[in-house]
Amino acid sequence: MKVVIAIDSLKGSLTSMEAGSAIKQGIRNVSKEAEVFISPLADGGEGTTDALIEGMGGEKIFLTVTGPDKQPVKGYYGYLKEQKMAIIEMAMAAGITYLKEEERSPYTTTTYGVGEMISHAIEMGSRKFVIGIGGSATNDGGTGMLEALGYEFYDKNGQVMHPTGGTLDEIGEIRSDKVIPALRECEFRIACDVENPLYGKTGASYIYGPQKGATIKDCEILDQKMRKYAEIVKTLTGHSHENVKGAGAAGGLGFAFLSFLSARLEPGIELILDTTQLEKRLIDADYVITGEGRLDGQTAMGKAPIGVAQLAKKYGKKVIAFAGSITHDAKACHDGGIDAFFPIVRGVCTLEEAMNTEKAKRNLQDTVEEVFRLLV
Repeated sequence: MKVVIAIDSLKGSLTSMEAGSAIKQGIRNVSKEAEVFISPLADGGEGTTDALIEGMGGEKIFLTVTGPDKQPVKGYYGYLKEQKMAIIEMAMAAGITYLKEEERSPYTTTTYGVGEMISHAIEMGSRKFVIGIGGSATNDGGTGMLEALGYEFYDKNGQVMHPTGGTLDEIGEIRSDKVIPALRECEFRIACDVENPLYGKTGASYIYGPQKGATIKDCEILDQKMRKYAEIVKTLTGHSHENVKGAGAAGGLGFAFLSFLSARLEPGIELILDTTQLEKRLIDADYVITGEGRLDGQTAMGKAPIGVAQLAKKYGKKVIAFAGSITHDAKACHDGGIDAFFPIVRGVCTLEEAMNTEKAKRNLQDTVEEVFRLLV
């Protein structure tokens, strides 16, 4: 019997790989001969770097970069030496959680630190990049990142400038003479689960500006500046990416990746499943195991466990899910490819008790063991 496990983290309790290991032990308690493979799972958002580092044998590279308010912040990215690949979460450098509510300003925040992370990874030898761009504090159209990579910005008077969301409309020229030469060798795949264009009523400024500190009037002003920026980029590059789905992600960072780095914007779960090459593993599997902390109706709308289930169903595999808690509307997950699901809480307890790491491991292991007693 071959079982492939790809379970998302049970946030606050178990990482993706810890949950996978508990499931593996539960199966082995029933069958010592079972072939069990654990694949890391994430959706491109928070926790993706950790999941892929742990599951793919990478290492954490710690560094200090420029934060969204231009103050230094400490973060890390994942480095997979053999694949020459870096796994980066832009929120590690320019995340909204770095700022208190009163400190947020889409006029002045920057993605410069994201570019510093990329630059550092290139120096380490990375040529392939998987980058999640959720949770940003910025609205600078990715200009900060580009500056850190060597692009130079000049205003209409020919003076050097350092653009932010509030000065995008002042850009007169963008020079690439000093861009890091190795950039042309790099491949960028961007985990992006939003479809917003760069500007307009559904664009970066109007939709995400308010959570980054913008008033309704600010959103209108920032949107006009973003429009000007798009016109400048189109004139200088000949490319028009402002209406591509996801161009408005992370305050226009998606647009910068498309326009200057020839990146691909992909749904997070699809990108992660491809990066981990899960499909190859499950072709000859007897069972596929997935799950997450809470299985509910939202899970059925394309979250990580459904991505695994749909991939497994290409090959007619039985899919079983385990979760810390399960709601009534989780039945919709059956339509998404999950054949059966099971909650792991095994007795009356508080939420704090249920989320205790050791207790969660034991509950998951024991529940899996009982299920597989029916299957072996």
